[in-house]
Amino acid sequence: MDCLKEMHKDPVAGEFEIIVVDNFSRDDSRALVTAAFPRVIWVQMDYNAGFSRANNAGFRRASGDTMLLLNTDTLPGGATIAECYRRLIHSEYVACGVQLLNGDGAPQISGNFVLKGGLNYLLPLPYGGAIIRRLGEWARVGKPHVPGKGGIVEVDWINGAFLMVKKKAIDVAGMMDEDFFLYAEESEWCGRLRKVGRICLYGDLEVVHLQGVTAGELFGSETKGYVNLFDRKGLQVMLSNFVRIRKQFGVRWFLVQMIFYMADIPVFFLGLLLSGLAGRRRYSWTQFRQYCVNILIILSKSPTIIRNKPYFYKVI
Repeated sequence: MDCLKEMHKDPVAGEFEIIVVDNFSRDDSRALVTAAFPRVIWVQMDYNAGFSRANNAGFRRASGDTMLLLNTDTLPGGATIAECYRRLIHSEYVACGVQLLNGDGAPQISGNFVLKGGLNYLLPLPYGGAIIRRLGEWARVGKPHVPGKGGIVEVDWINGAFLMVKKKAIDVAGMMDEDFFLYAEESEWCGRLRKVGRICLYGDLEVVHLQGVTAGELFGSETKGYVNLFDRKGLQVMLSNFVRIRKQFGVRWFLVQMIFYMADIPVFFLGLLLSGLAGRRRYSWTQFRQYCVNILIILSKSPTIIRNKPYFYKVI
């Protein structure tokens, strides 16, 4: 509701076609939203379909020449959306995003550059990720993250919290991949969109994103962002990332990354021992056990991922 209220503070929001897709919330959301905003088109899912399937259901109802994926935990100004649309529709870009901000105004990662084989997925590895990061700095490998609050930046991937795409690009690239439940789906989609044309961030346009609130409640996780590898949310993040690697980069890179994640188990164990002796432990033994369990689950699903046949990768 807060998302729609913020949007409608600008009168231009009255010109938007707004579609709300409810992922089986089983509360009074529909009555509240449609009473406050009668123009809203309500699409009701009969199960928790996740991000891709819900957005695709919205695409099928939309009639505009441009689609905006917008998370309910964003606080977007209607004028910001209108300006983003004006720029995109008069540009050669096929998709764009804006600079996302935390509630305190600090910039979030709103777009990324993709490293070969998706190697940036190795950076969250406990202890091993820090080693890989230092090696990358030593080798002067470019950072995958786009710095916050800039001008127009061409990127490989845009955060799905605010992702605007021309319909003609969707017609060529296809809609979102419905194998994904949550996480990594927008990055895989952007990989296909970039085969149609270039995508960018308008860094001077800003939208507040209360990152991870909805997902945290869904998985019972207190963590925000996408670097947690330890609980049920972490399992979904890892699983979706590996599915994306297989789909976008192929079996070879999937196996390479799987080897790195397995090799990090002894690194994690040794790091816990040494950091405990030094009195500066960053992780816990509980997190180590949960990481190992998550790796075993990913391994059990690896044959399905490698076959790359339609499958709904949903943890909860």
